[in-house]
Amino acid sequence: MHTKTISTIMVCSLLTGSVGAYFGSEWKEKQLTVIETANGVATPINGNITPEQEEKIRQAFSLIHDSYVEEMSDDELVAGAIEGMVQTLNDPYSVYMDAETATRFQQTLQSSFEGIGAEVTVQDGKLVIVSPFKGSPAEKAGLKPLDQILAIDGQSVEGLDLVEATMKIRGEKGSTVQIQIKRKGLANPLTVIVKRDEIPVETVKTEMVTKNEKTYGVIEVSSFSEHTAEDFLTSIADLEAKKVAGIIIDVRGNPGGLLSAVEKMVQPLVTAEKPYLQIQERNGETTGFQSNNAKKKPYPIAVLMDKGSASASEILAAALQEAGGYPLVGETSFGKGTVQQPLELSDKSTIKLTMAKWLTPDGNWIHGKGIKPTVEVQQPAIFHAHLLQLSETLKREMNNEEVLAAQEMLAGLGYEPGRTDGYFSIQTEKAVRDFQVAQNIVVSGQIDKQTAMALEEQVRAEINKQENDLQLAKAVEILEAEGR
Repeated sequence: MHTKTISTIMVCSLLTGSVGAYFGSEWKEKQLTVIETANGVATPINGNITPEQEEKIRQAFSLIHDSYVEEMSDDELVAGAIEGMVQTLNDPYSVYMDAETATRFQQTLQSSFEGIGAEVTVQDGKLVIVSPFKGSPAEKAGLKPLDQILAIDGQSVEGLDLVEATMKIRGEKGSTVQIQIKRKGLANPLTVIVKRDEIPVETVKTEMVTKNEKTYGVIEVSSFSEHTAEDFLTSIADLEAKKVAGIIIDVRGNPGGLLSAVEKMVQPLVTAEKPYLQIQERNGETTGFQSNNAKKKPYPIAVLMDKGSASASEILAAALQEAGGYPLVGETSFGKGTVQQPLELSDKSTIKLTMAKWLTPDGNWIHGKGIKPTVEVQQPAIFHAHLLQLSETLKREMNNEEVLAAQEMLAGLGYEPGRTDGYFSIQTEKAVRDFQVAQNIVVSGQIDKQTAMALEEQVRAEINKQENDLQLAKAVEILEAEGR
C-alpha cells in the first residue's frame, strides 16, 4: 500500500443529486493510461477501440441518422451514444451531463443555490432521498432519509436517470415542486409539496451543552463545502480557548461535499499511525493518505451520525473511529464507498465517472452497508413522526394513515390519543381538544389545516430542543466518562 498526504482530493455534492467523490491533480496523474487530460479536457487514447468496433459504431450512427422515421440531429445521437455507454455501467454515480447540466453541477459548490435542499441518489434501482439539509424546505415539508421518490409533479420517475430526476426537482426560488414518496411503515404513498428557496451553504454551527458543571462543545457540520474546513477549525480553536471538557462533531443528516474539507478537518484530530483514508483502484492497488499530526487532542471527542450521514461524512466518521479511536454515536450511516471524477469533454459536457473505491483506515469497504456506530442510540418516536398531508378534515370514526400520523404527533407532544392505530376514537378527539386549548385555536376536536399546522410547528420545536436529543445526551455521557 502506498502512503501519501492528500493535496487536492474532493468529493462533489450534486445537491438534490448524487453524492460522489472525485480527485484532483495528484491522483489524476496515475490515470493517464486510461484518460489523457489537456487543459482540463478528457480525450480517449488511441487504440482503446478496434477498427471493426469503430466501423460498427459509424454504421449504426449512419443507419439511424439516415433512415429513422423522425429526423435526429448529430448532437442528439452522439449524446445518446454516450448516455448508453454510461448506463451500461449500471452505476448510479456515473452520469453523463450536457454542458448546461454540468454548469449547474458546478454551481452546487458555490455559497448558495436554489432548490429544495435535499440529497438524492439511486439505491437498488430506486430513486431515494439521502437526507434533507437541516432547516431546508425539504426538511420543513417533512421529507426524510430513505424516502423513495415515485413521481415528480405528477410524472413517474421510472426511466429517469439521476441527473434527469435532479433537474426536475431543482428550480427557481419561490416555485413549488410536488414529490410523491413511498415511506417505510406507510401502506400508501405520500404527496409532499415543497416550495423551493435559496439554500445558503452555511455548513458549520456551534453550540454548548453543560452537564454536571462541565461544558462540552457541539460542532454541527451540515455539509462539506468550500469554507467548511476553515469554519470548522475556527470553531475548534474557539472551543479550546473556552477550555471545554470535550467536543462532539455532529454529521447527522450530512450528505457529503468536498473531500478536501474533510482532509483538513481530520488531520488535526488523528495521528500518522494509520492512514485516515485509503483509495483502491480497479487494479487493486491501494493508496493511503495520512495526517502529519504527531499527537491527538488532549480532550475526548465523539461523533454523532445517522442514516442520513453519507459519503464525505462517512469518510470523516471512519477516520475518527479507526484512526483516532473516537466513539461514534447514533445510527448506521448511509453507505457510499465509491469515488468519482468529473471529466470534461470537448463541448463542455461532462462524464462523472466512478474511478475507485474508498476504504476506511482498517481497509473496510462500507459501500451499501454503512458504518455501524460504537454506541447505537435511537431518537424518541416524535423525531420520526410523519407530517400531515390533509385532503380533508380529520374527525371521529375516521380510520386512515393521516389519523395515525396525528396520533403519533399528539403522543410525542405529551397528549394522550388513547391509541395509535389510525382510528379516530373519543380519546383521540379529547387529545385534539386539549391540544387546541393549549395552542389557543378554535376548539373543535377535529384536525383541520390550522390544527395540522400547529401540530407540525410544535413537533419541529420539540425536535429542536436539546434536551430531547437522546443521541446527543449519550455522546455527552460518553465524553463525561472518558474525561474522568
